[in-house]
Formats: sequence, structure tokens, C-alpha cells
Amino acid sequence: MTDQARETLAPDTLAKLRHVSTATLTSQLIKVAGLRTRSPRNIRPLNPATSRFVGPAVTLRYAPLREDLDKTMANLAAAENPTRRAIEESEPGSVIVIDAGGDIGGGAVGDILAARMIVRGIAGLVTDGAMRDAGPLMAMDLPVHARTFTPPPNTATVLAVGINEPVGCGGTLVFPGDIVVGDEDGVVVVPRHLADKVAISGLEQEQVEAYIKRRVELGEPISGFYPAGERTMAEYRAWVDAGRPSLG
Repeated sequence: MTDQARETLAPDTLAKLRHVSTATLTSQLIKVAGLRTRSPRNIRPLNPATSRFVGPAVTLRYAPLREDLDKTMANLAAAENPTRRAIEESEPGSVIVIDAGGDIGGGAVGDILAARMIVRGIAGLVTDGAMRDAGPLMAMDLPVHARTFTPPPNTATVLAVGINEPVGCGGTLVFPGDIVVGDEDGVVVVPRHLADKVAISGLEQEQVEAYIKRRVELGEPISGFYPAGERTMAEYRAWVDAGRPSLG
């Protein structure tokens, strides 16, 4: 485990992030740290109704298949198989992030492994590859973000070769222990050392924008009101100080 993965988060950081959208997080990561590459590309929630999760990353790396290794490295029954280890060794609440190199020739995980992840308390699964067993998987409670579905198993095209090392997923660098957030829009990977700060600023942005949206719904013109400037923030703070009365 890397030193970053051991870095302690504030006790309420994950709880706060559960109320912050991935859209807000991308804005905050740009504002706070100038980071524009924190959302894996071409990945979507396979079932928007079960798309939301927050948790620290456990990384799993796949590489192109080599057929003579089918009965050794590719053997899920082997104790040292990285996929098996990721599922069986991850702490409850973890998010498994699979670097499939964009390969969609085989499904990274199917419904049986997903069922085991649920039993073990895995919070979510992310891959820049494909999944299989579409019908059963979409009926399960495990949030899954991937590129697509495909019938063949992952061993048709790739081989699990590494666990808990830096990986690239959808063009995004992911370290073990980074905080991964998913919702209907997709996935954002928050560097662990920024998670506390982004949770605070992101939650504030959500609250400010909820206030702005309600005012707009009630007829407030956008001009001079949104994006939020000094006037809007002054009115928002006065509303908060007044106990957040109903806006109508």
C-alpha cells in the first residue's frame, strides 16, 4: 500500500462527498488545484438507478492476453490471481477500479463476481473495459461504470496482472487510495490529499447552486445573478444567517 493510500481523511469527508455531484467535483478540482483530467472518458453508469458511490480506490490492472498463461495467471481459482485478490482483500466501502486498457473484447466482471463484491461490501466498480451478464448485473445493487457490455469473459482478450498500483482508467491516472465518486453523469477520481478540501468546497457549491436554482425557478433573471458574484453570495449568506427560510 502506498503512503498516499494511508493518508488519513477527515471523519466526515466521505459523508460530505455523498452529497456532491461529479459535475460539481470536476469544477472544484479545476478551481482548487487546476486538475482537468479527473474524470475517466467514455465510461457510463450501466444502470443509472444504481450509479452512485463514494469510496477509496483499489486498483486492478489488466494487460493483453497471452494464451500460454491461460492455466496459470488467468486462473481465477489461483490464490494470487489479482482479480480474486481485489475482490477478497478489499476493505468494505472500497471501489475497485480496473484498467482494461480500453479493451472491450471481454467482460471485466460478470454477475457471480459482482454478487461476491456485494457480499464483501464493495461500494462500486469502475472499468474502461466492458462488463458481461447485462441482465442480471443491471438488476443488482452494485454500482457499475464501464464502457459497454459484451458476452465473452475477460480471459478472451486480457489478463489480470497487477493489484494496488497506479493505473490509467479512461485516460485518468488513479492511485490506490484515491477517492472515487460516481453518479448518473459518470466518475470522478479525487486525489486523496485533496479530498477533505474538495468535500468542503464542493458541498458549499451544491448548497449555493440549490439556492440559485430555486431563485431562478421563481423568476430571478440570470443576468447579474448567475454565475454567482458578490451580490448573489451576499444574498445567499444573508439567507443562511436567517435560518434558510422557505423561498416560496
